[in-house]
Amino acid sequence: MKRFKAAVLGGSGYGAAEMIRRLLLHPEVELVRVASIDYVGQPLADAHPHLEGISDLRFENLTPAEAAKGMDVVLLGLPHKVSAAAVPPILEAGAKAVDLSGDYRLKSVASYEAFYGGKHPHPELLADAVYGLPETNREAIRKARLVASPGCFATTIQLGLIPLAKKGLLKGAVEIVGITGSSGSGAAPQLGTHHPIRAVNLRTYKPLKHQHVPEILESLAACGAADLHLHFVPVSAPLSRGIFATSFVRVSASVSKDQVTAAFEEAYRGEPFVRMPEKRLPEVVAVSGSNYAEIGFELGPVEGSERTLACFSAIDNLIKGGAGQGIQNMNLVLGLDETLTLKDPGGFP
Repeated sequence: MKRFKAAVLGGSGYGAAEMIRRLLLHPEVELVRVASIDYVGQPLADAHPHLEGISDLRFENLTPAEAAKGMDVVLLGLPHKVSAAAVPPILEAGAKAVDLSGDYRLKSVASYEAFYGGKHPHPELLADAVYGLPETNREAIRKARLVASPGCFATTIQLGLIPLAKKGLLKGAVEIVGITGSSGSGAAPQLGTHHPIRAVNLRTYKPLKHQHVPEILESLAACGAADLHLHFVPVSAPLSRGIFATSFVRVSASVSKDQVTAAFEEAYRGEPFVRMPEKRLPEVVAVSGSNYAEIGFELGPVEGSERTLACFSAIDNLIKGGAGQGIQNMNLVLGLDETLTLKDPGGFP
């Protein structure tokens, strides 16, 4: 008998497919309901063909309160703004909520309105929501009733910069280029994800105004970054999944390779899903299909009083950047081993 019961809202999307897959494998959590306004009454495999014959569950058209009834936890794979209204009835039903949207990530109402558009319908919950990056917020997540899982770009970029913030080496302007796969745009076909265009193309979108910037700033400031300014340019790549970020930081000429290596090792010692390859730099193929993140760096030559530090980070946008991190947070709020169903490596090549 499994100890906990879970429901998924927004169950027909790519992120939900990964959450459902891992919940069906979970030794301690039973997936009871999958709610969606699409595929109502149809088997899960109609939207997620890899689940053919794996489950008898069907998509149900449920209100958030109906989905949460009798549940220990509800995982939300809903779009931004939709999640904002769905969370309160889930909490009122006595379930904990793990939200994969951006609706509860920011403490600043002004930043939410500026980057997501429109007023937040439940700003009173922003103070209670815990930002769900386990590498920095693990103990707070364990005690939370509402966890706001980070965005995919935000997770990737922060993991490359957190060690510097903790050592007081992150301040001023940071330039970042992040390359992402098409699954990050969701299951609904769009011009930017249409295969004939995406497969042979590189294009930027939302340059210098991506919605993940304010959550990165808030989180890194909490880790010790000072007077930080991010200049972030996202790039769509011909990949179905994966993110690779390069962050350029100016540091003092006195900063050494050994000092940076020690900062990275100290920040992630004992972390189950962050690794620093010994003989190569991070790459997407090494983490695709898994909840692991890879980080690394290269330190440039001294230029006057400074030198450039290039930090590299790679994750699977749907797993560590989305559904897998959601499951990791679910494990934490339920008091379970956070690695349950998440330790499998991805396939290669």
